[in-house]
Amino acid sequence: MLHRIAKVRPGQTVLVHGASGGVGTVLTQLARLRDVRVLGTASAAKHDTVRAMGATPIDYRTEDVPARVAKLAPDGVDAVFDHLGGPAVIDSWQMLGPGGTLVSYGVAAALDATEHRLKPFVPLFGRIALWSVLPNDRRATFYYVQRWPNRFGEDLERVFKLLADGSLTVHVDRRLPLEDASEALRLLDSGEATGKVVITP
Repeated sequence: MLHRIAKVRPGQTVLVHGASGGVGTVLTQLARLRDVRVLGTASAAKHDTVRAMGATPIDYRTEDVPARVAKLAPDGVDAVFDHLGGPAVIDSWQMLGPGGTLVSYGVAAALDATEHRLKPFVPLFGRIALWSVLPNDRRATFYYVQRWPNRFGEDLERVFKLLADGSLTVHVDRRLPLEDASEALRLLDSGEATGKVVITP
């Protein structure tokens, strides 16, 4: 998402939604390794984690995120990594600067256990399709692993190498036995966890 799609360059600024989460912590660290400035949304309790990675935290619960981003990056950001979907993705698109890229990779804000699992994706795909053809010097795409399995394998191998040499740090909130898998899912859904929740056999 960071290098193949958004093609970030040193000195650019990106916004990572959920910067203290499992994917967000990796995205943030990878961006900082590239000397990319990161603005990361997180709850106030997780701001120290975001700062420790070299990013600027934004409290999505108490702050107006678009207004805060506009102050920190008056010309807009070069990329937004959005796992929220739903109406929030419109704000993500509008925070992009000229030549910016929106990478959507989920619909966490729009998920509802009572509806069909694909329903939240329909309006998202529609918006992305529309934004992709507008002549506005910005682009949007939806990322999912199965779309580029070979590339994902290559990228994952590079991430493992960065972990092995200490360039990246794994943020593990806690480890739970398999029989507590429902509690692990609750922690992720509630936003209480920082980084990953590991399930052990």
